[in-house]
Amino acid sequence: KRLKDVGYDDIGQVGGKSASLGEMLRGLSSAGVRVPDGFSTTVDAYRCFIKENDLEERIGSILRQYQGKQLKLRQAGKGVRDLIFKSGFPEKVATAIRSAYRHLCAQYEEDSLAVAVRSSATSEDQPGASFAGMLDTYLNIQGETDLLLACRRCLASLFTDRAIRYR
Repeated sequence: KRLKDVGYDDIGQVGGKSASLGEMLRGLSSAGVRVPDGFSTTVDAYRCFIKENDLEERIGSILRQYQGKQLKLRQAGKGVRDLIFKSGFPEKVATAIRSAYRHLCAQYEEDSLAVAVRSSATSEDQPGASFAGMLDTYLNIQGETDLLLACRRCLASLFTDRAIRYR
């Protein structure tokens, strides 16, 4: 989803950071404040990634082994992240990300615009569930290949050792 098309009502689909950026784009741009445009992947895209790569049960199994003290936190986190790193985006999700990036490049009249890729969990800023500083951000990402890799790394950052411990 384009950031200009999202707001606080969309936190459940795009997360708090993206929703806040959308609100700023709509509310501050007309006042002359420069807010960079962008786009956000959605919870639906995440679920499609998990489903198409058959990861739900495998991730669940690793997390249950950790909770049952059969795996150490470090082993569980690495196991889940490895599953994500070895998985590819379903074509419809990859196509949507590439298309949004191309549109953004055209908007800024750049062939290969440098962008920030940030994790934005849907529950990160709610009372008792702060994920502040636990999820990854990648800066100066250029090109579709590196963009898709950074997006996958952000998905994997949902399962850093620290994020798993505070779940």
